[in-house]
Amino acid sequence: MKLHQRSLLYTLLLFVVFQVAAQSGNDYNVKDHYTKTEVDIPMRDGTKLHTTIYTPKDTSKKYPIIMQRTPYSSRPYGEGQMRSMIGPNQYLMQQGNIIVYQDVRGRWMSEGTYDNMRAYIPNKKGEQFDEASDTYDTIDWLVKNVDNNNGNVGMWGISYPGFYSVYSLIDSHEALKAVSPQAGISDFFFDDFHHNGAYLLSYWRATALFGYQKDAPTTESWYELPELGTQDQYQFFLDHTPLSTLDEYYKEDNEFWQQLKDHPNYDEFWQSRGIIQHLDDVKPAVMIVGGLFDAEDLYGPFNEYRKIEKSSNTYNILVYGPWSHGDWARESGRQSVGNVYFGDSLSTRFQQDYETKFFNHFLKQNGKGSLDLAEAHIYDTGKREWTDYGQWPPKNTVTKTFYLGDDQELTTQPTDTKQEFVSDPAKPVSYNDEIKTVFTPREYMTGDQRFAARRPDVLVYETEVLDEDLSVVGEIEAMLKVATTGSAADWVVKVIDVYPPDAENYPETMDHLKMSNYHMMVRSEVMRGRFRNDFSKPEPFEPNKKTDVNITLQGVNHTFKKGHKMQIQIQSTWFPLIDLNPQIYVDNIFKAEKDDFQKQTHTVFGDSAIKFSVLKK
Repeated sequence: MKLHQRSLLYTLLLFVVFQVAAQSGNDYNVKDHYTKTEVDIPMRDGTKLHTTIYTPKDTSKKYPIIMQRTPYSSRPYGEGQMRSMIGPNQYLMQQGNIIVYQDVRGRWMSEGTYDNMRAYIPNKKGEQFDEASDTYDTIDWLVKNVDNNNGNVGMWGISYPGFYSVYSLIDSHEALKAVSPQAGISDFFFDDFHHNGAYLLSYWRATALFGYQKDAPTTESWYELPELGTQDQYQFFLDHTPLSTLDEYYKEDNEFWQQLKDHPNYDEFWQSRGIIQHLDDVKPAVMIVGGLFDAEDLYGPFNEYRKIEKSSNTYNILVYGPWSHGDWARESGRQSVGNVYFGDSLSTRFQQDYETKFFNHFLKQNGKGSLDLAEAHIYDTGKREWTDYGQWPPKNTVTKTFYLGDDQELTTQPTDTKQEFVSDPAKPVSYNDEIKTVFTPREYMTGDQRFAARRPDVLVYETEVLDEDLSVVGEIEAMLKVATTGSAADWVVKVIDVYPPDAENYPETMDHLKMSNYHMMVRSEVMRGRFRNDFSKPEPFEPNKKTDVNITLQGVNHTFKKGHKMQIQIQSTWFPLIDLNPQIYVDNIFKAEKDDFQKQTHTVFGDSAIKFSVLKK
């Protein structure tokens, strides 16, 4: 059956604005405490954006405004129809705030044309608009027209609403005092739909959400997810290689699918839609939030924080927990990602101790007094405890470099050895060992990698059993020395924590698995080899020539504990997380033909290095 938008919203979970419904405040009735109003706010070009305003019934005092702008609907629509949960969390809801949701331009009940990651326009004139101006115009209207507001505005959002929160920091309204971008998309060439130029095939079904225009304001879905006709996504996408065969599902009316196909490189189209480069001289206070196991938007939060630190003199902190996409907005009691358990009530503690304190300080206390929050509050996913740092990445580190030696060893010195493997597009390495179909995968971020380690087309290198803890922080740099018999290849690097034989199972551990000798993926990344030197200027490999391929793996805060081992896996396919590389160079992989996909032999040399920043003892 085809999925309707309403069921899709529940599938997305934390893409949408109902993400807090499972929290413990279910006995709190929003209708008893809030009045809902729906208005259409005019933008500078005359376009009206549909906005839902929840105002406390207690009018004896003034309240800040906390707003979310979303492409996923500000529903429910209609008089008397109200959400069961409003705001970033139950505490901010119950303490009293004016909570606002807005359908962004071109979505749901708002007028206008939707632009997937609309490019920022500096020095706008007249009626020129972008998401920054739409946010500004909305805030300006709200502070002038909503009763009992105290003149202070905050913004938050997860994933795509997180993108709009980041956007609000550019040319911000003077009333905007505090913003919390959470898992904010920052650049579709590095988040969500691409990683280092490799297309994330696992997000292909999500193309339906972003690619179709609607004819008029609507409360009903105007798009549908494609029906795969199978529960085996690996086989489905193998049967639909090359990518051009997927055109039967998305026609020319899906604008985003056409954009993906027409812009395989990091050209002006993608560059103009990136948001990080515009984060200069940010004025509002910022709390950036992310999940260390977020399969969708890991790149954005780290790099947004870094850019604001570099270019702005504002309050700017970073929170990263052991969460998948948006887990911090719901409380499940036991926090786990896939098979791995990390602790109890971690989301509740974040909501109470960070999110609520942050917004109250800047919106209700006008930023006066002290705010005892760490600069970087990062969970150690090995020790299972929070770590507070005065900066991120922390300074108190030394560089530790491993090389890829013989006999599956990580060595401290480069070697003159080499390891070869055959990469066959007809039998690609999977990203997990399960038969299933998912909308967007998540659990693989901590998934057991033993199935991959036992394949001949995956190279494995590991330390001896550690005799002391090894705490790795920040980005990981993989500096590969490689060659291929073809003219194109992808390169995947995975950093893995190998558990000891006596490791005990968690309640979350799948029945067919054991935590004994579990191979937990800590971090991973892919590089589409054609972009090894320049994302905007792809180039082929010269067959059989030793070549540098450098890959940055996003930040970690992980202690490989005494008794564990660190392992590195290197492979060339990662399917169907990413699309298949033909392994002979073609200008546009979206337009490759079936005969272009060829088996090749890849070589990894022993002077390849993996660099870590390790906390000093």
